[in-house]
Amino acid sequence: MGDLAAEFEAERGHLLAVAHRMLGTRSEAEDAVQETWLRYAKALADPTDRAQIRELRGWLTTTCSRICLDVLRSARVRREAYPGQWLPEPVVAEVPAVDGFAPDPAERAVRAEQLGTALLVVLERLTPEQRVAFVLHDVFAVPFVTIADVLGTTAVAARQLASRARRAVSAPDAPRHTADLAEQRRVLTAFAAAVESGDLDRLVQVLAPDVVMIGDGGGHIPAARRPVIGAVAAARLVLGLFGQATRRGGRLAVRPVLVDGALGWQAETVLRGQPVRMVTSFAVHDGRVTGVFNQVNPEKVAHLAGLGADAGWPPRW
Repeated sequence: MGDLAAEFEAERGHLLAVAHRMLGTRSEAEDAVQETWLRYAKALADPTDRAQIRELRGWLTTTCSRICLDVLRSARVRREAYPGQWLPEPVVAEVPAVDGFAPDPAERAVRAEQLGTALLVVLERLTPEQRVAFVLHDVFAVPFVTIADVLGTTAVAARQLASRARRAVSAPDAPRHTADLAEQRRVLTAFAAAVESGDLDRLVQVLAPDVVMIGDGGGHIPAARRPVIGAVAAARLVLGLFGQATRRGGRLAVRPVLVDGALGWQAETVLRGQPVRMVTSFAVHDGRVTGVFNQVNPEKVAHLAGLGADAGWPPRW
């Protein structure tokens, strides 16, 4: 059993990445990985059975994907009853060193599996089967024969599911996010400066004409119940929220972070007399912000460490 546990732990990070991109929530992903371990330990406790598994990562990925598929099918009912707009739980990491902003192909490849909040939001449009097929094939390069086994279908049908998902992901109304970290930093620096200035026209210039802004309060924190679309509408909302946070000497503490592999920031402030912890992520394309995603649901950000005394506004890269 010790050898099984060691083998599994070596794959835990990969399985969490697969499960989180399929499910969109860290807690559900961790539950799926734990269930994968239980099935692994039960099915392969006999060394003879374990010896028949030639490629352990493939076996674990298939098992975990089947569990995620079941969760996705049951989650649709819960999502429909969710109060307001839904955003995934943010996976927050430290911003890389300055040289990490350089457009390096190897670095981009490492971060390719992190998708970004924009894509995770678009994945919510897909059926469970389409999402599993897309994530496994396009993100983790799993062959369609294996995906077909997960979905209980044929390789041809699995390929069609991934193709439909790909069309949905690239639909005209889906926020584009193509910028590397260096361009993201340039655009977000301009975004923060425009917000600081309070100049509506200046902020509109940083936003794409069809920018989308989504806030997830989970019924705990006030947030728009529908996406705010368009540069002018989004700019007015951003300046309004900034004004509320800084009115009468209010403190807005911000720390730049990576959110699902893209630049964003973690913030703490007070809105309408209520302390708010927030994670904001962005989509950036062609030198402008195409998506702003504000996660303010306390249940989804409670696990994050608090900001230090050096955090402030504007963000310091």
